[in-house]
Amino acid sequence: MVRRELAVRFRGSILGWLWAIFGPLVMLSAYTVIFSSAVGVPSSAKGGPFGAYSMSIFAGLIVFNLFSELAYRSPGLLHEHSNVIKKSIFPSETLAWTAAIRAGVYALISLGVLVVFELALRWGMPATSLLLPLVVLPFFLFLLGISWFLMALGSFTRDVAHLMISIVPVFMFATPIFYSINDVPEHLRFYAHLNPIGNYVEMIRDLLLLGQLPGFLLYAGTVGASLAVFFYSYRFFMQYKAVFVDVI
Repeated sequence: MVRRELAVRFRGSILGWLWAIFGPLVMLSAYTVIFSSAVGVPSSAKGGPFGAYSMSIFAGLIVFNLFSELAYRSPGLLHEHSNVIKKSIFPSETLAWTAAIRAGVYALISLGVLVVFELALRWGMPATSLLLPLVVLPFFLFLLGISWFLMALGSFTRDVAHLMISIVPVFMFATPIFYSINDVPEHLRFYAHLNPIGNYVEMIRDLLLLGQLPGFLLYAGTVGASLAVFFYSYRFFMQYKAVFVDVI
């Protein structure tokens, strides 16, 4: 099923999988050209090396786009596969895994473009980048939890899908993509850290671009919240699983 999901995205196109590389490459190149000077960039990014701010934005977008793709799609997943669910004994909870892996593959391609770009500009990567899986794994579990929760709610009403279309773009500006949490006024940073997506953006930037270790409290708190979302969302989904056949 995962292989079929991956093939559908570029079906009928001439370049096929090359679009998965070409798109992120164009985006990253555009950011580098636009933000190659310090004009209009946050204070935390001024004076940095060439391309640093564009890579920072691109890293944030990789994380947020992975979240947003699942947030948009998850509410309709059960409706999308209603024929299979109704006609056979199908483990509907695996749809979240399939969607998350599909989105994760494209995110990894974008991450590969970012790594190549960083190597070209800096001739190396920080040693902390080897710790990236310790951040990516709990983030993936968090996304699975979000998918299960939205799948369950979306099975009862399609309003959830319309709600995601409305709030995800707004949520993007509450996430430190075009800025850093350090740019947020100090008395508001606590509230900024309540956004787990923003915390993952900051931690991935620290490891991959800045060569810094995330703060222990930030890491432990974010991972703990992610695991709670994962387990409780799974329980929520399984609690209503028997009802989905009647409502989709």
